[in-house]
Amino acid sequence: MAHPPSTEKKTETTIAPLLNVRRGAEAVDFYTRAFGATTLSRIDAEDGSVVAQLAIGSGRFWLADESPAHQNFSPESLGGSTFRVALIVDDPHTVFDRAIAGGASSICPVRDESYGWRIGRVVDPFGHHWEIGKPLREDWRSDT
Repeated sequence: MAHPPSTEKKTETTIAPLLNVRRGAEAVDFYTRAFGATTLSRIDAEDGSVVAQLAIGSGRFWLADESPAHQNFSPESLGGSTFRVALIVDDPHTVFDRAIAGGASSICPVRDESYGWRIGRVVDPFGHHWEIGKPLREDWRSDT
């Protein structure tokens, strides 16, 4: 069966991670303080859980309190994270230092790597690892 033509605005395909955390309200506050995130949308449930969409610059991500009933676990429940978030910024040192001041822990300080990046890594108070950096070569493209 053929689908009728859509008159709706076409949605741009993107990828936006959803971070499962414990203490969602605290997580929103941390990402705002540490990374300068802005809250695009937020739902606070009666049980205290939170689902929010945040933005850091032009990058968007979601966070939600973990829900074991739906098999959505935080790094704290898993004993580690299954992925790292790459936060590409103009001044990695400043963002790294602000994250540490906001409650993150240093995994690797910001340094110039032989593969052409200035990068460091932190783990946030909710168990997610963030690589904070920028390419040092003009021929490196992070948007392709």
